[in-house]
Amino acid sequence: MEMLAAVMRGTNQPLSIEKVELAAPKAGEVLVKVLATGVCHSDLNAMEDETTPVPTILGHEGAGIVVEVGPNVKTVKVGDKVALSWVPFCGTCEFCQTGQVNLCESAFGPMFAGTLLDGTSRLSQNGQGIYHNSLLSTFAEYTVVPEMSCVKMPEGMPMAQASLIGCGVATGYGAAVRAAQVKPGSTVAVFGIGGVGVNAIQGARIAGASRIIACDLKAQNLEIARKFGATDVVNVGEVDAAEALKELTGGFGVHYAIDCSGNTMAAQSAWKGTRKGGTTVVVGAFNPKKELALPAGGFHRVGKILKGSFYGDVHPFRDFQAIAQLYLDGKFQLDELVLDRIPLQDINRAVDSFHDPCCVNVGRTVVEFGGEAG
Repeated sequence: MEMLAAVMRGTNQPLSIEKVELAAPKAGEVLVKVLATGVCHSDLNAMEDETTPVPTILGHEGAGIVVEVGPNVKTVKVGDKVALSWVPFCGTCEFCQTGQVNLCESAFGPMFAGTLLDGTSRLSQNGQGIYHNSLLSTFAEYTVVPEMSCVKMPEGMPMAQASLIGCGVATGYGAAVRAAQVKPGSTVAVFGIGGVGVNAIQGARIAGASRIIACDLKAQNLEIARKFGATDVVNVGEVDAAEALKELTGGFGVHYAIDCSGNTMAAQSAWKGTRKGGTTVVVGAFNPKKELALPAGGFHRVGKILKGSFYGDVHPFRDFQAIAQLYLDGKFQLDELVLDRIPLQDINRAVDSFHDPCCVNVGRTVVEFGGEAG
């Protein structure tokens, strides 16, 4: 079938709106009409990364309606509204068997190669192949994805909001609820108040934390954090963050610190601001050329846990639906995360906004394709 898509032709170039071909789904695959897709900073990272195979169609925060299923598909049917997960899992490997589906390695080879799970592409133009991105490629009117990427949404779930669940929302929520396992009455610090950080705040609030401390350089972001459940804020550019956390918690430090910033200095502050026996979760991606240095003296005596978390330790078929239901019940804020709604033709405007230091980054611009986006 022919469709419109935003094609990445080269590094540091604007996306090009073009007609491309999409082949039918194979066994274990689903054809989805994309109704809404968020534009994430990770898409900009891919556009600036020389290792990204081109031409490719980006986009990994999507939601839409199932229009065709390939052979052996059992979990969704034509007409289902779905949110898409960019980390499908096999269900049979060692990690899946122990419930750590976010660590399943079946997706990563194809993901880096720019294909679907079978190592081939469904995308082409004039007989020439086009690469997939994150197994989803949602910057297009339609997409073919693995069955295990399709999570059915509850009745009444609007698609713009559903699209955001697939990446930043689930990662932040999971960092607090699944990775840190925040307990009722506890204290939590969240470093980096962006699209992931505000949802870590929401996760901590839903988990029953008594005090949630937002830590960031931007005063604007800190003010926004209060609207999502932060009880206190710390501007890390003005004070020593670790000391500020101790002052706010009777000198002990927080029970849980969640670093969503991807900055090693922030992670150090998070660790230092966590009390004895506490847990520091790092969900932000560090620059691989950087090093994370922690105090060695007395390390064994403090009894702390330092945990890396990929995709917030979520199980998409459990947590996507839980977040959607929390939203429908009025307990999770998603409307506020939809910063703007644009057609596909304006997608470069959303990408350009990431270069504006004054632009609000606590949320997403959502590309809508019309019809039933909601």
